[in-house]
Amino acid sequence: MKKLSFAVFVLAAALVVGISGCTRIETGEVGLRVNFAKQVEGEELLEGSFNQTLVGSVLIFPIKDISVNLENKNPLTQDNSALADFDLSFVYSINPSNVSDLWTKKSRSFHLKDKEDIYLMYNYILTLVNNSAYKAVRNYKSLEVADNREKIQGEIKQSVLDQLKAEGLEHSLDIVAVQVRNVQPNASILASATEYVNSQNAIKIKENEVKLAKLESERMQALSNNSASSIAFMQAQASLNISEAVKEGKVQTIIIPSNMTSLMINK
Repeated sequence: MKKLSFAVFVLAAALVVGISGCTRIETGEVGLRVNFAKQVEGEELLEGSFNQTLVGSVLIFPIKDISVNLENKNPLTQDNSALADFDLSFVYSINPSNVSDLWTKKSRSFHLKDKEDIYLMYNYILTLVNNSAYKAVRNYKSLEVADNREKIQGEIKQSVLDQLKAEGLEHSLDIVAVQVRNVQPNASILASATEYVNSQNAIKIKENEVKLAKLESERMQALSNNSASSIAFMQAQASLNISEAVKEGKVQTIIIPSNMTSLMINK
């Protein structure tokens, strides 16, 4: 009985040691084994696999939907004004079957190590996106950048893909998405734009004032013309009435024309 208990104990201990000496490759990761001689073995360790680390070690590489932020940039615009702030995010992925080649054949400065994880080509693709962003923004004026975010995002992505193809990495790396999160024009540009808008509004106000003054002048002229016509009509009507009354003998007053002199000679 004691022998059996000891055997169970030994088995349990071996199991604990075995489990503790294993690394599991999680979803979205690929591993590479480093043997006792510190050499990287070429075959990729796929997600879901358990790999012993009692002898040698296992390097872990996230490969799917790696999110990167590019912040506090000041790219130059078409009107030679540097943006006050420009932030973007992008997502890239790595082909699982190319992990070994990228790690062993590319410069280690291209990668980023964060604790136990190694982000392959992180620094490399960050540089590509940064350069492509500066190139894309250069095509637009300061006040046009924010309104053309979607175009700029597409131009950045296409530029990176073209560069990856030129380097023969189009099958190893893929940039999944680019999002421009913040665009802030230079303060002097904003001030000039505000001043311009205010001046345009002032011009419109003055134009409206001129139109109103013109309409008021036309209205007064029309009233004046109508008044003169009304007075002339009333005078003519009065003269006619007096003339009719004289004919009928209803008026005893002698009417002397205004243009007649004392000698009865017309002026």
